[in-house]
Amino acid sequence: MGTTDTPVTAALLVIGDEILSGRTKDRNIGYIAEYLTAIGIDLSEVRVVPDIEAEIVAAVNALRARYTYVFTTGGIGPTHDDITADSVAKAFGVPIDVDPRARAMLLERIPEADLNEARLRMARIPQGAELVANKVSKAPGFWIGNVIVMAGVPTIMQAMLDEVAPKLATGRRMLSETVQANAKEGDIGGPLAAIAAAHPETSIGSYPFIAEDGRPNTNLVVRARDAEKLAAALADVQAMVTAIAQRGSR
Repeated sequence: MGTTDTPVTAALLVIGDEILSGRTKDRNIGYIAEYLTAIGIDLSEVRVVPDIEAEIVAAVNALRARYTYVFTTGGIGPTHDDITADSVAKAFGVPIDVDPRARAMLLERIPEADLNEARLRMARIPQGAELVANKVSKAPGFWIGNVIVMAGVPTIMQAMLDEVAPKLATGRRMLSETVQANAKEGDIGGPLAAIAAAHPETSIGSYPFIAEDGRPNTNLVVRARDAEKLAAALADVQAMVTAIAQRGSR
């Protein structure tokens, strides 16, 4: 859809009891966050909800009203607890049934004799939705309104994300630079806050870590969409780090 100067935002709704119980470790959040950032979409919120229709409906409706896009993962398989498609249909107030297009996609991989009731659940699509192709296992996701419904299996989710990415509106990419402070986070909090206040169109974060020598250290990450604004804030951060180092050497 092209690039716009207006920020494009997204939320991710992770659906599944297995995520909340810890039985399945989510591998999609980080991938989607990095992917969207790279193409100029800000992932602004992530929610995890159980396989409960009312919870999914409420989350979908809340998020789709707030963000440019809502991506969901999980709950579109063949079993009784895969209720995402039905829940999204309810959120939009539209009927859902087996979609001939989706059924045809399943038949590319499954013999018709094996297309039982359980497998046909993966072809049930809300009315008015566009299909999201799945080159891995053929069972499609779908896109209705600003909600994009994808599988929870990482390889399939990634294939679906590749399918929809060219059709998404994107904003200017967020630029980022990292400076190692060689100081404890508490030692830089005051001057860093002053720099952040002086550069309101940038985002400056501090991320403490333990260095290989066992000493506490901090990475300072400066982000902005405008290269000049990024450079100006970065220069101030680097100057602060240099000043702290000089004081420490005295």
